[in-house]
Amino acid sequence: MEQTKIAIVILNWNGRKMLEQYLSSVLKYSLEEAVVVVADNGSTDDSLAFLAEHFPDVHTVVLKENFGFAEGYNRALQQVEADYFVLLNSDVEVTHHWLEPLVEYMDAHEEVAACQPKLLSWTNKDNFEYAGAAGGFIDRYGYPFCRGRIFDKIEEDDGQYDYPTSIHWATGACLMIRSKDYWLAGGLDGRFFAHQEEIDLCWRLRIMGRKIVCLPDSVVYHLGGGTLPKGNPRKTFLNFRNNLTMLYKCLPDNELRRVMRLRWWLDYLAAWQTLVLGGNWADFKAIFKARRAFKQRLPLFEEERKRIQQSRVETNSSKQKNFSLLWQYYIKGKRRFSQLPT
Repeated sequence: MEQTKIAIVILNWNGRKMLEQYLSSVLKYSLEEAVVVVADNGSTDDSLAFLAEHFPDVHTVVLKENFGFAEGYNRALQQVEADYFVLLNSDVEVTHHWLEPLVEYMDAHEEVAACQPKLLSWTNKDNFEYAGAAGGFIDRYGYPFCRGRIFDKIEEDDGQYDYPTSIHWATGACLMIRSKDYWLAGGLDGRFFAHQEEIDLCWRLRIMGRKIVCLPDSVVYHLGGGTLPKGNPRKTFLNFRNNLTMLYKCLPDNELRRVMRLRWWLDYLAAWQTLVLGGNWADFKAIFKARRAFKQRLPLFEEERKRIQQSRVETNSSKQKNFSLLWQYYIKGKRRFSQLPT
């Protein structure tokens, strides 16, 4: 594939129905100079045959097996030459002129490594979408949240976050990133397989002094939950394991021990809560398995932690919030982003 300025790369795994429903909007509303690539992650359905018949002009990258979201993108992007990568989920409907604000801002702000649009729900288009809303943050103990979404509390979009802002992480559902920054940071961590890999990548970029922003002038609609729906114990396992791994890699030395000690208590409390209050035996076991897997894999990340800490430009570069989200949400009853401490 020849060098291009913008490559929109959609990672597909058995998503023929998603491609049929959403790909046409990407082709219709994207800039002419943007190349659309579907990277097939070892699908066993008829995705590739469908593309060949109905979208013959779409570039394809064929991977021999399902490498997961993180490593699948790494392997696909190695075969794509572009100034900007746009990682786009197959269940995203884009809108007229969605790409222009992202490109124009990135062209004008060299210090910005990555950005995201405003994500609204495809099923309820007046509401934000869980996976990224209007830009992501994490609290001091590693719990992710967004402008427009805290835990499962999703806000209606009434323009309250319609201004560009610097964020901690941009959603992998629709992430524009400079290719040079993607590779400089080492790409997505393939060992995560899926879930929270984009938060980990953005945190590493911020540690290096690069910026991440949300640009709400660009709007897309995300279905969400297409691969692993909410409540799936595999999803619970990956979220807990990967979140702990990310904290171990990215927290500064003076924070690591204290945060990990408290997370031990919080994670097991969460496990017992899912069992006692929700009767969810599968999630209960998934949290225990996640903590065990994190501990077993810890030696694999020791050298990477050293490299990340050595790359640190500023101690406060991460946009990590200095409060407990659990305390703010459950004890103080703050359910909207605008109610949280600044």
